[in-house]
Amino acid sequence: MSTKINVGIIGVGTVGAGVARALLEKSRLLEQRVGARVVLRRVCDRDFRRPRGVTLPVRLRTRDPNAILHDPDIHIVVELIGGLEPARSIILEALRRGQHVVTANKALLAHAGGELFAAAARAKRDLYFEASVGGGIPIIKALREGLVANDIDTILGIVNGTSNYILTRMKEKQVSFHEALLEAKQHGYAERNPSLDIEGHDASHKLAILTLLGFGVQVRLRDIHIEGISKISQADIQYADELGYCIKPLAIAKQVDHELEVRVHPTLLAKSHLLANVDGVYNAIYVHGDMVGSTLFYGRGAGQNPAASSVVSDIADVARTIASGSRPRIPLGGRRGRGALRLRRVGNVETRYYMRFLVTDKPGVLATIAGVLGRHHISIASVHQKERRAARVVPVVMMTHEAKESNVRRALQQIDRLGFVKQPTVTIRTEAPRSK
Repeated sequence: MSTKINVGIIGVGTVGAGVARALLEKSRLLEQRVGARVVLRRVCDRDFRRPRGVTLPVRLRTRDPNAILHDPDIHIVVELIGGLEPARSIILEALRRGQHVVTANKALLAHAGGELFAAAARAKRDLYFEASVGGGIPIIKALREGLVANDIDTILGIVNGTSNYILTRMKEKQVSFHEALLEAKQHGYAERNPSLDIEGHDASHKLAILTLLGFGVQVRLRDIHIEGISKISQADIQYADELGYCIKPLAIAKQVDHELEVRVHPTLLAKSHLLANVDGVYNAIYVHGDMVGSTLFYGRGAGQNPAASSVVSDIADVARTIASGSRPRIPLGGRRGRGALRLRRVGNVETRYYMRFLVTDKPGVLATIAGVLGRHHISIASVHQKERRAARVVPVVMMTHEAKESNVRRALQQIDRLGFVKQPTVTIRTEAPRSK
């Protein structure tokens, strides 16, 4: 007779309904693969009248989270309500009562992950969160287990499908940012208020989690440099393409000279880069380790089934632990390898830059801009003056050699005050492929 593992789900929205359906419909398959009977014992939600695409027996339903938290026969609590509270209190209470926890709550982990992981360690219970980053992509398991022997130096992620979809449509259909955003809303890829996605905050939550797993560093959200995609124009998409690049919304964590850079922003990638052809709502995470080299994890970053697949994977892992009587297997925290990393200030970041100036077309303009850049130690790699527009105003696109962020900022503050510059300069950082 297989061991029986009871599961309670708190929050039966899109993902929760997918998890419930998988547990109800795939019980025999899960038992074969897990070696234990994984049983859905209770589901909690405020309103069961909404259609969910799954029939939930009345005997399983409750509107009171305590019916799950106070049930001594429930071994695993699945938190899928999202947000900071009451999700945080629910997880802490479950751990305090000796229940294992599975969550998809990226925002909560980014804000209070240290507290939650410490609580799990004290309770000697598992806290799993595969669906918090990358939907159905098993990136958390890869970082926790598959790459455990690697000293990781680079993580680059396209981890927000909304932003990636918008930039993809701008390129493919040659539409403006606002037109692509409207299309994303019509297809359900963007919320009515999409600022969390398009301004980079959703990606920063995910980057904080990836940084903890990849580098053993708990990064505060305020220490992550964030820029959204709303200032990217159709012209930038076109010019980047002509220069041999594409623009992708990247979450970046990388070691440079024993410091850790953590930043989220639109980025120019060479068309040969592994992430360059990740389009639409798809996500991908590039990881480079000293033993494995370059790896790419790719798949759907959102949606009911991909996210539910990751949640059920976590449930299965915890069920195996319970059935075997083991302790939690892969502890979190602690920098592995070459000592603690300190965070690099964004002003000290060095990379190549794309710059687009909108200037009056008259003699001396390029020389003046080049002079300002030179005085701030910024070397120009190439210059492209585009077609003449009305009132003799033209765009000028420059690519720089590697330059220091603080120098770039000071130079552009001076350039943007010049009378012939008609709008603030657009700058986009580049990310080069690793040489090995």
